[in-house]
Amino acid sequence: MRLLQQPWPLKLIWLVLLGEACAALLNREWIVGAVALTTFGLTLLPLYVGRVSGVHIPSGFLVAIAVFLMATLFLGEIRNFYERFWWWDIVLHIGSAVAFGLAGVVLMLILVRGERLTAAPITVAFFAFCFAVTVGVFWEIIEFTADQTLGTNTQRSGLMDTMWDLIVDCLGALVGAAAGWIYLQGEQGWVLTGTLREFVRRNGRLFSPR
Repeated sequence: MRLLQQPWPLKLIWLVLLGEACAALLNREWIVGAVALTTFGLTLLPLYVGRVSGVHIPSGFLVAIAVFLMATLFLGEIRNFYERFWWWDIVLHIGSAVAFGLAGVVLMLILVRGERLTAAPITVAFFAFCFAVTVGVFWEIIEFTADQTLGTNTQRSGLMDTMWDLIVDCLGALVGAAAGWIYLQGEQGWVLTGTLREFVRRNGRLFSPR
């Protein structure tokens, strides 16, 4: 997977997680160590999937995935950032919704592949928005199910927490969808459109007509 050739922010995240895991295990903090190692393993998963499938994942995507995993699993749960910073959950929801909006753009372009349906920018943007919001809704269902069956407290303030999560999911989805619309308009200069452009360029076989 060429770990040493990955971007330095990703390698820095790996070093932090492995350092936290080693410190936790030395102090016999088994849960902290397990979560740190699990988070580290999950950051490697996109590299493995890309290698097996032959899909090139841009470095920006890899770093964003690793940051999100560390922020939600390790910092959020283990270091209690959700309680220490009221805005932590909001930022993560917006970031994940933006990412799923971009994923919706990519998925739509792969489905179209130049056949029958013309990939009109507004069509792609609408699909991307709906895709990202749907993922957010399913996540809220999962949180509700976990709280009701396992006794967890993921929906900390109940209805208010759920509604704010859905609102910020919509905002993030709108940003991701807008990036897809701008990309298909041929505009340049925005980091999100640049990431989309790199993905399409490096994986041209996925988007060419059958």
